[in-house]
Amino acid sequence: MSRRREILRRAAEVFDRQGVANTSIEDIAKAVGIKREGVYYYFKSRGDILLEVILPSSTTLLMNMKGVMRGNMSSMEKLHGAIQTHLNAFNPTYLEMSVALREEHFFRNDAKLSELRRVWDEYSQLWIELVEEGQEKGEFKKNINAKMSAFAYIGMCNWLARWYDPAKDVPIPELIETYFTLASSGIGINE
Repeated sequence: MSRRREILRRAAEVFDRQGVANTSIEDIAKAVGIKREGVYYYFKSRGDILLEVILPSSTTLLMNMKGVMRGNMSSMEKLHGAIQTHLNAFNPTYLEMSVALREEHFFRNDAKLSELRRVWDEYSQLWIELVEEGQEKGEFKKNINAKMSAFAYIGMCNWLARWYDPAKDVPIPELIETYFTLASSGIGINE
């Protein structure tokens, strides 16, 4: 593993454990086993590190969601695919996704994060379009707000970052099916 990648990985671990606001460059350097100047050789600031931790996972999530939306599937199948895409992002990159979803507010006004905001805005818009498409096709209820529904689905998926521990909790495929059932039909029994 290159030194740069090691810094990013250790930073993600420290951010996840302590939160970005409570993490210093010194904390990251200590986790890597180098001096603070060694971190500054690769990164100008904690914000640059945070961006590099979050942006790749976020961009991959967006690209995968675009693939779901381009698929020749029913809207219900796309909903399943969207949930699957989002929750599968926690599998190999759990720390990065966890940090991304918990620390989004940290640099909310930072111009450097405009690309990240663009990615998240586009991702959210695709969920809205998915709900609207399902409503137009008659697969989803028309009397609910598409944006509110999309944000509810995203929020449900994002909340995983607050409680999920891949070593202790149910496997991701089981979560996908549970979340899809909740999203598609709720928990009430329809007779």
